[in-house]
Amino acid sequence: MSHPLVVTLDRRSAPRTIFSGDRLVEVDMPAGTRVIYPKPPLAGLKDVDAAIRYAINHPYNSDPLHAKLRPGMKVVIAIDDISLPLPPMRKPDVRERVLTVVLDLLADHGVEDIEMIIATSVHRRMTGPEIRHVVGDKIFNAYYPDRLYNHDAEDPKGMVELGTTELGEIVELNRKAVESDLLIYVNLNLVPMDGGHKSVAVGLCGYKSLRAHHNPKTMRNCHSYMDPSSSALATSVERMGRLANKKLNVFTIETTINNRMFDRPLEFLAKNEDDLTVSERAALKALTFTLSRVPQPAREAIFQRVPSPYEVTGVFAGETEATHEHTLAKAYEQYLVPIKGQADILVTGIPYISPYNVNSFLNPLLVQVMAQGYLFNLYKGVPLVKKGGTMIITHPCTDQFDKEHHAPYIEFVHNLLPETRDAMELHKRYEQKFAQNPAYIQMYRTGHAYHPTHPFFMWYWGEAGRQHLGRVIVVGADNEYIPKLLGYETAKSMAEALEMAKDTAGPSPEITMLHSPPIMMASCTA
Repeated sequence: MSHPLVVTLDRRSAPRTIFSGDRLVEVDMPAGTRVIYPKPPLAGLKDVDAAIRYAINHPYNSDPLHAKLRPGMKVVIAIDDISLPLPPMRKPDVRERVLTVVLDLLADHGVEDIEMIIATSVHRRMTGPEIRHVVGDKIFNAYYPDRLYNHDAEDPKGMVELGTTELGEIVELNRKAVESDLLIYVNLNLVPMDGGHKSVAVGLCGYKSLRAHHNPKTMRNCHSYMDPSSSALATSVERMGRLANKKLNVFTIETTINNRMFDRPLEFLAKNEDDLTVSERAALKALTFTLSRVPQPAREAIFQRVPSPYEVTGVFAGETEATHEHTLAKAYEQYLVPIKGQADILVTGIPYISPYNVNSFLNPLLVQVMAQGYLFNLYKGVPLVKKGGTMIITHPCTDQFDKEHHAPYIEFVHNLLPETRDAMELHKRYEQKFAQNPAYIQMYRTGHAYHPTHPFFMWYWGEAGRQHLGRVIVVGADNEYIPKLLGYETAKSMAEALEMAKDTAGPSPEITMLHSPPIMMASCTA
């Protein structure tokens, strides 16, 4: 199937530009390489506030929000955390706009007992300035920190068990949310893996719940994280979310955004290199040169400190599953590119940012998550690469960690991976010890560190890719130690990596390359 966003290179094609962490590299790909580009951004809604009001007044499979309100009731509003969108959204964030409309409605109906919880699950606590960016100055000043705060999955008095599913999965959630008269969830949906029952059942849960599905066995049964219908993880979360919704009064509000990740003057980064104007080619060369010369903190600042001009493309509200059905349709409309045929070799750059390193460095464990977890899984249908195929990535794989955010990662990578990369063994021998580590738990609860089990979950996220791929080759690594720890091979250039891949793919391999970011997904058929 041909598509304008699927380009087959010939001898006249310009070099492709892909990310290698927070640098850009030019690579010459062989003629016949298939390059997949993201769809253009969908048009944003003309009146977002009107769309929010319409959604909460015309919800799916639910009474309107106003009909659920009464004076004196306790309302908890849960809000998606900093892990999305990537990079952060230019102000006003759509969550601020939803909250503004909802809070005005609550005030009109005499509801004053309101608390807002950042649904961090076992992610790190957001800082005050980070929360301010999401909710806006007015709401932040009125509610933070007493009535606007981070979820704490390790608060012994702040968590409560609701029950277990028919398969024995423990549903443990934030006590404030459970004891509320109404729980409103405000979601920003970046990819199809987000939202739905994952919002409450994961965002407000504790380790007892997460271990039911964030484990190697479940991850190995996920055929695409981005296609909930073929994900054992999504199925488990759905069972737990349905139990929660039976016992709680939940009203879901979900929003979708387009993929306009880069603003001027970096918009050209989303374009086909053959279509660049003379001035855009010059700008690309200048940016590539600059990133190769400036120190790492400056490279990070160029990308991470500039919010993205995302536009809101949809607002949906009501009962969780009925709402999420519309959200998924809009996400697929933005991302899905039809592809016919799997490749022997999948080539992709690893960009500078993931859901787990906002305002910090993309450490080696997160490189693995991006490669075998997220980018490999950006498909619906069958994987872009054949079973046993090769994935070639570009990234320096620098042995660097943010000691505040990713403290438990350091021990995981340097002490555990040298012993074994087997996820089942790591799960069995070490996860529980980390889960009970008092120092790491204290850093999670009072600092800005990820939960001590988070590095294990990050390794498990790569399981689907590890089980499917035959090998991963890294181009541009600044050391051999880290790639070897991750189970990767290294090559000094793309040409060398492609030659290495021919050992298993044959002399004339089918090559597919992802031009990402911005985000795209393949609707792939064999």
